Amino acid sequence: MPEPLESRASPARFGNASEERFVISRRYAAGTGGVRGLLITVLGDYVRPARQPAPTSAFIDVLGRLGVEEDACRQALSRASRDGWLVPRRDGRYTWWQLSPAFAQFLALGASRIFGFTATQPHWDRRWLVVVARVPESDRAVRHLLHTRLRWAGFGRPSPGVWVSTHTGRVKEAEDILRDAGAHEQSRIFLSEYVAGGELPAMVREAWDLDEMDRQYEGFIAEFSRQPSADPIVRVTRLVHAWRLLALVDPALPEELLPKGWSGIRAVRLFHRQHARWEPAALREWGRISREAR
Repeated sequence: MPEPLESRASPARFGNASEERFVISRRYAAGTGGVRGLLITVLGDYVRPARQPAPTSAFIDVLGRLGVEEDACRQALSRASRDGWLVPRRDGRYTWWQLSPAFAQFLALGASRIFGFTATQPHWDRRWLVVVARVPESDRAVRHLLHTRLRWAGFGRPSPGVWVSTHTGRVKEAEDILRDAGAHEQSRIFLSEYVAGGELPAMVREAWDLDEMDRQYEGFIAEFSRQPSADPIVRVTRLVHAWRLLALVDPALPEELLPKGWSGIRAVRLFHRQHARWEPAALREWGRISREAR
């Protein structure tokens, strides 16, 4: 098996991709579904903790258990290499895949967010981050980009062109989103406090679809209160993949702004309980199938 890449940055740290392509790919990685999204979960769950390259056969095995065809798996690996996520190394007739240092850092950040996610904001100073970004109806591409990226950043939209968040430390993230969309000069960012007027819970429901979020959490609880598969890798990958997507779309509002008995809190407890139970067997299985190319 080839030696792992050094963890320090190097001229080849983005693999076959340019830095620009890697950054663009990385920003959208967390929201990717399908095979690409599953591959991210597998890389984060098994390849990153192992700190070792893995053969193509290991990915084909794991993704095959999740219903992904071999050709689709190979295509996803090739695209990941082009985007700078993975660096391939040949060993005879086999290919081994190593995380690029930059993508390993991205996965480490993602892991800290996923496992540190609590479905609520524990400390809130009662201030709001407000973004006023009015984009012409005709500029659909910019509108879509702003909508998608601001939602991922936890912003809600109580009225057209106005986005709010209780996470006041995300000013730079909001600025980056506006710049990427080419809307920075036409937008305004404020830090504000609620003084008077209608009740905040009503505005919160206008800004975020809490009913849909509650349905997603209840679905998660129903699926993972039981063991979804006898296969250790399948059950952990499905658990983490589902949780990653929930953590992406939940704005993690302060508990005082959420309905009583918020289902997200129950889901957090379930996730950590089941992950602690199921992870050891999954890591052992990954170690078994990734030691040798087949």
